[in-house]
Amino acid sequence: QVQLVESGGGLVQPGGSLRLSCAASGFAFSSYAMNWYRQAPGKERELVAGISGTGGTATYADFVKGRFTISRDNAVNTVYLQMNSLLPDDTAVYYCNRGVDWGQGTQVTVSS
Repeated sequence: QVQLVESGGGLVQPGGSLRLSCAASGFAFSSYAMNWYRQAPGKERELVAGISGTGGTATYADFVKGRFTISRDNAVNTVYLQMNSLLPDDTAVYYCNRGVDWGQGTQVTVSS
């Protein structure tokens, strides 16, 4: 079955960086686009970034452009989200997504 397992979240100070990872299994990873979403307390889940199956195309929400970078390594079935210049408003649970499949999420807290 499809499994998406996120890791790399934690507590970081404003201006800091984190790299999230999502290890995928149960499907032909390189054939599918992958996405990162996030959900802050009391807010709806929102799309952060997406990447094509080959990794050649990436898209970003306006609120992370220039700060976050999505990438993937198809050799190890993993998608990444490099987050730089983190803001308190980036505090959320971050989820890996493929279509209707979701990971369990990883908490990112940006606070001094």
